[in-house]
Amino acid sequence: MSQKLIIYTDGACKGNPGAGGWGAILIYGETIKELNGYAKETTNNRMELTAVIEALKILKRSCEIIIYTDSKYVKQGITEWIDGWIKKNWKNVKNPDLWQELHQLVNQHHIEWQWVKGHSGNFYNERADELANLAIVNNNEK
Repeated sequence: MSQKLIIYTDGACKGNPGAGGWGAILIYGETIKELNGYAKETTNNRMELTAVIEALKILKRSCEIIIYTDSKYVKQGITEWIDGWIKKNWKNVKNPDLWQELHQLVNQHHIEWQWVKGHSGNFYNERADELANLAIVNNNEK
């Protein structure tokens, strides 16, 4: 059995809308890569989506992946709601630009989606949250 890439993602926002950050951790065997980024005026849901998108965008080939998110919006959106949104041509969907980008990226991989309760002591979920908040703090100091 081949090893799977593990990805933990999280988004954060100070105000909603407000300054936002996202964090992602990619784990493959003993290798761990951390990513994060910032958006000046955004929402928490946009940051949750952006975290997953940015993690998938750095991959150079199709992978077997397990993605852990504490966002039911992200997990349910991509696993339950997206087909209906596509059928309705994205009518009345919030963040259609990000959902469309995520949908394209997801189709390049084999992904198992897992929801993890936020702020419940899961080490990598807590670290993804920390990375998201660090992006906000570091950019607000500039």
